[in-house]
Amino acid sequence: MPSVSTEAPVTTGASAAPSAPDRLTPGDQLAPGGPGYRRMSLALFAAGIATFALLYSTQALLPAISTDFGVTAGQASWTVSAATGALALFVLPLSALSERFGRRTLMTASLAVAVVVGLLVPFAPNLEWLVALRAVQGAALAGLPASAMAFLAEEVRPKALVAAIGLFVAGNSIGGMSGRILTGWVAQAWGWRAALAAVGLLAVACAMIFRAMLPRARNFTSRTLSPRALAKTIWGHLSDPLLLRLYAIGGLFMTVFGAVYTVIGYRLVAEPFNLPQGVVGSVFVVYLVGTVSSAAAGRLVGRLGRRGALYLAVGTTTAGLLLSLSDALAAVLLGLVLITAGFFAGHAVASSSVSRTAKSGRAQASALYQSSYYLGSSAGGTLGAIAFHAGGWAATVSLGLLAVLGVVSVTLYGSRCARVERRRVLAGH
Repeated sequence: MPSVSTEAPVTTGASAAPSAPDRLTPGDQLAPGGPGYRRMSLALFAAGIATFALLYSTQALLPAISTDFGVTAGQASWTVSAATGALALFVLPLSALSERFGRRTLMTASLAVAVVVGLLVPFAPNLEWLVALRAVQGAALAGLPASAMAFLAEEVRPKALVAAIGLFVAGNSIGGMSGRILTGWVAQAWGWRAALAAVGLLAVACAMIFRAMLPRARNFTSRTLSPRALAKTIWGHLSDPLLLRLYAIGGLFMTVFGAVYTVIGYRLVAEPFNLPQGVVGSVFVVYLVGTVSSAAAGRLVGRLGRRGALYLAVGTTTAGLLLSLSDALAAVLLGLVLITAGFFAGHAVASSSVSRTAKSGRAQASALYQSSYYLGSSAGGTLGAIAFHAGGWAATVSLGLLAVLGVVSVTLYGSRCARVERRRVLAGH
């Protein structure tokens, strides 16, 4: 079967083969229940696990890193922020390369480099080297998220797209959970360096599954890179009000998540909880809630609509932030459950909406979303740690509530714009 593309060459920053058909037929795309769909789901689920396990491998270890290197929470948080910040900066150029070399090829190369760096990270002699290696690792991982979203948009039938992206995001949540639990217990027994080595080996296994299971792309056509056309595509996405709102929502949700999970370890090892490192790592089992909520995002959108699902995610996240202010461990854990459920649901809804909204240049549209998303993570992690140092957990929660208020404001504005547009269309008839 010849390769085809859903993207117009004028707007993607590349030129397609002139013989490619203009439209995909339903048989060209994967649908739930088919063997190709199952293989793709497993492959991207494994890639999602590796991405989040590697990207946030130092997050649960920050108290131990602070103690070993004699640095503050804010300084140690750069081992997380450097990785997410580098990913945010490199995701757009690497997504452009995926237009030339293919989503599958770029995802494979990115994961391979990130895994190799992950095996070197445990040997960093000081904080500066650790931060530098983590930045390289984040830059390498940048080839995965946007390319995966574009791959799904091209290879999966539109009606199954939200569910497929939800599974990829669910892999993120499993990776975040397993990486943190693994590092917590290994660090308690053998130190944080051994913990990072264990995450590296987990990522090796995931990378092997990914490469073995991912089916070949059937709906991709290689394009010659054109900087001028690429700039035009990016400008077109940044000029789209709906896409801009979705980028803002993703970044704001991730600001909350980054702040909470960067700082929570410091809170739980201190008074009044005094939890050991292994138990603190096990707290991240609440990521399983994110697996469920992200996978259920498609059903939420079907019942409540996109804005209704976002409002539900916002309400859940806000309730979790407020609960986490308690000094009762059960209330804090329930708060983390609600924050995690709200975040992953909101992220799955926003990211899948980007893929459906962008009619061309999907890789660049997804890359811009990922840039905003991970910039939010970097900002949340650093600002959350600074806030915690200055005013304790309450200050970190206040930062999270401000970000949630931003999501509400953006969504309300989008609703208002939609009403105005409907009235304009009705008046035109």
